[in-house]
Amino acid sequence: MKKKELNIEEIKNLIPHRYPFLLIDKLIDIIPNTSATGIKNVTFNENFFQGHFESMSVMPGALIIESMAQSAGTLVMYSLKKKSKNTSVYLLTVDKAKFRKPVCPGDVLMNKVEKKQQIKNIWKFTCRSFVNDNLVSQAEIAAILNTP
Repeated sequence: MKKKELNIEEIKNLIPHRYPFLLIDKLIDIIPNTSATGIKNVTFNENFFQGHFESMSVMPGALIIESMAQSAGTLVMYSLKKKSKNTSVYLLTVDKAKFRKPVCPGDVLMNKVEKKQQIKNIWKFTCRSFVNDNLVSQAEIAAILNTP
């Protein structure tokens, strides 16, 4: 039976991102080649909060999208049993992005990623991000698998 959860060290073996650009802490509810949920614990000491915004700390929308993409990329790499040393997944497109509510320090961002389509080395996902079961963002993303 496949593992249903990956911790931060296991994620680091699958994707090349590192602090301050590693934007998921755990991958849960994994159904290989189908779906997973990426978890990002949002804390006040994230470097981007220093300049976004002074009156109210809000996670930038571009970083929410990046967190979704990392969740999807980790699912791809795990599903294909690849390691980041010989293969990478790159963000290809972002479509239909919507931001519905701010994400702030103390929130737990839950990125639900579902494979919509796969054609050769291009994977397309429907992504939805939640905080406390409230939809905060959504997008359709595509990623390309790059093997040297």
